Amino acid sequence: MISATVEPMRIFLLIILAFLSLPVSSADVWPSKPIKLIVPFSAGGVQDLLARSFSNELANASGQSVIVENRAGAGGTVGTNLVAKSAPDGYTLVVAAASHNINGSLYSKMPYDPLKDFTGAAYLGNTGYVLMTNADFPPKTVAELIALVKSKPGQFNYASAGNGSASHLAMAYFAGLAGLEMTHIPTKGTGEAINELLAGRSQAVIAANISALPFAKDSRIRFLGVTTEKPSPFVPGVLPIGNTLKGYVFDSWFALLAPAATPKDVINKISLDITQLIKRPEVSERFKAQGIEVGTMSPEELNQLLRRNYEQMAQVVKISGAKVD
Repeated sequence: MISATVEPMRIFLLIILAFLSLPVSSADVWPSKPIKLIVPFSAGGVQDLLARSFSNELANASGQSVIVENRAGAGGTVGTNLVAKSAPDGYTLVVAAASHNINGSLYSKMPYDPLKDFTGAAYLGNTGYVLMTNADFPPKTVAELIALVKSKPGQFNYASAGNGSASHLAMAYFAGLAGLEMTHIPTKGTGEAINELLAGRSQAVIAANISALPFAKDSRIRFLGVTTEKPSPFVPGVLPIGNTLKGYVFDSWFALLAPAATPKDVINKISLDITQLIKRPEVSERFKAQGIEVGTMSPEELNQLLRRNYEQMAQVVKISGAKVD
């Protein structure tokens, strides 16, 4: 009689123990503590503004605090390395852009591998750049610019946000493809580069949409072309540079990247939550105000994009001749 009662109880306890021993999906509990978004550049830059444009909504939706932390230095490699070496649990993410892949070819030594040490967590969107010239500079088209600079090699300058920056690479790539000899004027940021243009010390700058768009109606500056493959909805009436200079395309993706060993279920949860978040009208409008086109991709598609873009940026760096050490 006693054994008949004990046996069902023993079976019941075994079932409970078996259930408790099952692995708990980390996606079911993410996020259960504060989330840190590392911006590998100074406050006020594109990636910083992008992170802050959805951090409050992420905090409200997740019920956890979201910390945007700027860790600038060495072209973005300082902050990015911090994430590469962080715990792979989905709570420390880097707000990355095409510069993440550019650095892989730009620097001869890196403290991390841009592809092997990271995995795509959430795709955010894409932005283009604008080729801007001083309005007093005679060329009014990309073709006229190429012709004039070719006729006077070494006599004209272009400014950038700094050696190895995206604006540097975009212009150096343009000059390399077109066979132009121009002097590079590196500055401490895109704002300073545009000031060089306004002062007439530089004849051209290629700037990201967010930096260029405020000057769309400025009589002191002329927009000659956009760097995207197709016309940009943010710069109506301005044709792609590639229409004149065949093969020229330079744009930037934005995404959240996590350490490579982050569990797949955590990655899928981050991707799902962020994708739903950036589709909200109030968030997508903030993206558009920065010249960023909101997009969606699965983590697998994002990783494919990262690999393709890495190869593309290697070609850009090679043609531009840029190197930073």
